[in-house]
Amino acid sequence: MYMKDFETTLLVATPSYALHIAEVAKQMGIDPAKDLKVRIGLFGGEGMTEPMRGEMHRLWGKDMLVTQNYGMSELMGPGVAGECPYLCGMHMNEDHFIPEIIDPDTGEVLSPGEKGELVVTCITKEALPLIRYRTKDITRLLYEPCKCGRTTVRMENLSGRSDDMLIVRGVNIFPSQIEEVLLKIPEIGAHYEIIVDRKNHMDIMEIKVELADESLLDSYGKLGELEHRIKNNLRVVLGIDAMVKLVTPRSLQRFEGKAKRVTDLRLQ
Repeated sequence: MYMKDFETTLLVATPSYALHIAEVAKQMGIDPAKDLKVRIGLFGGEGMTEPMRGEMHRLWGKDMLVTQNYGMSELMGPGVAGECPYLCGMHMNEDHFIPEIIDPDTGEVLSPGEKGELVVTCITKEALPLIRYRTKDITRLLYEPCKCGRTTVRMENLSGRSDDMLIVRGVNIFPSQIEEVLLKIPEIGAHYEIIVDRKNHMDIMEIKVELADESLLDSYGKLGELEHRIKNNLRVVLGIDAMVKLVTPRSLQRFEGKAKRVTDLRLQ
């Protein structure tokens, strides 16, 4: 109602909540792309893969500028870095933050362009100074000037967190890898849940995925083919097999803040 009445043009949210808003709008008979006037999205608080950006365009309209922005409560909240309209990395505000990339295992500072853990030193933060703060976020720094004219260093979109990485049967897996596979399959929605457990001393991983269309439930053949396709696509990317459970639309939990995608029962 507010977005329609005030003809809102800017939406600031986590990516998962922006998808949820669009989903609820459609349930109310409102097409966000046609009936609302949102043209810019400033999204942050959690990682956003390129397939999720594509899902944003599908729901909110292809002309919406969907930008990823980076910040941490410890560093000063939002505003550490953000994308410009060219969408080729997030510009670091270097007048406030000094970024470095290190090897998360050894702490060694890596060469420009190498991928590793982001370390940030706050220059202007008062009351709680932070020197070489380890963020646990995995990215790389890009030093060549951007097409927009800015010359500050850019950070590549996050590929995961060092503490988010799952080790399943000896294989390193980031949830973002799973998300990229799932969001390329049109028959399923943007919401998913990863459950890791251990049975008979063996790691098992189950991925719950929402169907985009409830009518698929009427055909066991189509469900079986879809499940098989998802499993194969995941195996190609991850290198291991995962169980896939297809669930009804809007049955997985939605989050107003950061989405909790992973439940590791091995830790309990």
